Amino acid sequence: MPGGSIYVQQDEKFTGSSPQWYYEKYWLEDAKIRQRSRAIKAAVGFVLGVALAIRLELPLLGGIVLVLAAAGLTAAVDWLLCWRAFHATAVWRGRRKGEVITKRLLRRSLGKNGYRLLDGRAIRGQASIDHLVIGPAGVWIVDNESWSPDTEIATYNGRLFFGEKYGSKVAKPLVETAAAFADLLGRETGITLTIQPMLAVHCGNLPREGIVSAEGVTLLKPRLVARVIRSAEGRVLTDEQIELLARTAARELMRDPR
Repeated sequence: MPGGSIYVQQDEKFTGSSPQWYYEKYWLEDAKIRQRSRAIKAAVGFVLGVALAIRLELPLLGGIVLVLAAAGLTAAVDWLLCWRAFHATAVWRGRRKGEVITKRLLRRSLGKNGYRLLDGRAIRGQASIDHLVIGPAGVWIVDNESWSPDTEIATYNGRLFFGEKYGSKVAKPLVETAAAFADLLGRETGITLTIQPMLAVHCGNLPREGIVSAEGVTLLKPRLVARVIRSAEGRVLTDEQIELLARTAARELMRDPR
């Protein structure tokens, strides 16, 4: 890349050939189109405000306030929806780190409910994960990923799909990582474990409910991860076992340098 360093590997998200770069480019170029559309919507809100003011027979001052409020609220809602759509792609565009977002959500929701969380753990030369969650209802590993906003994530006949592509290359390594972590922790503690793998999806088109399960992996929106974990039924680990597993994981699982 012209002007780049030979010592620092370039992130393709910030080069002129990546989908992320084009997404931001077109977003900026379409600013005037969005502004024009917002003005039209605000005008519609203005007209509806006028009609409502007449119908309610409001005095002049009250009518003016209602009309301006209707136009302003319409424009504000449209701006908010556009901003949320763009902000939702931040991880995919490389502007935010998915593991940081999920870490904050997990600690806020699970930290005071008897769960232990370890971030960025790995088995040397074998596997790594972003988050390990240990609680009364079991153990989970949570990784973070993102796809382009128009990538449909779905299941058909028990198979996972990303658009028209099979999702086995994503699911299988995570299932194998969960098994490797369960084997190591079980061997060191003497506790029989089944670790459930989850994938927090920061960008991509999930079903309306925001969750998909197939091929041994649950894919879901980051804000739903803690809720799904808390909703797990039954208690399979005692407080002593949770503490033992957390201490063993902290000792035996090396920190992922990513």
